[in-house]
Amino acid sequence: MTHRPYVKYPHKCLRTVAEPVEAVTDEVRAIWDEMIFAMDAMPGVGLAAPQLGIMQRLAVVDASDERGQAVRMANPEILHASTQSREHEEASPNLPGVSAVISRPRAVTVRFLNEAGEVEERDFVNIWATSVQHQIDHLNGKMFLDHLSRTKRDMLVKKARKLAR
Repeated sequence: MTHRPYVKYPHKCLRTVAEPVEAVTDEVRAIWDEMIFAMDAMPGVGLAAPQLGIMQRLAVVDASDERGQAVRMANPEILHASTQSREHEEASPNLPGVSAVISRPRAVTVRFLNEAGEVEERDFVNIWATSVQHQIDHLNGKMFLDHLSRTKRDMLVKKARKLAR
């Protein structure tokens, strides 16, 4: 299997809110399959459809040690976030060679349409919670850089441009 190329920062897909998914169809399932392949190829613990230029509210996360435990989500939304935070070094295939430590809530409750097209609510903690929040940011046209100070963000964007040459 192959996958579409990751769009590169500052592509407008990365700064645009993705469109809601009306129903989980075979086409949506095929996109999820492609996204899981792309996520595993990085390797990473999550991927949002806009990262491949697909402007739909689709995300996958798999922070399991053994892999093969991907959670497929359409229209994910955070219902509750813990007050306790967790720091983790985040990166993106859309901005190769750049990473930063980001603080996010340690646990979140998320509602989404699952692979069967049913509404599901699930609690995610630690790296799973970090990944889900990172993917939802992508669906909302945001990147991990947006959680940094302007000075730090500008420094990392400059580094990314230098690496892209």
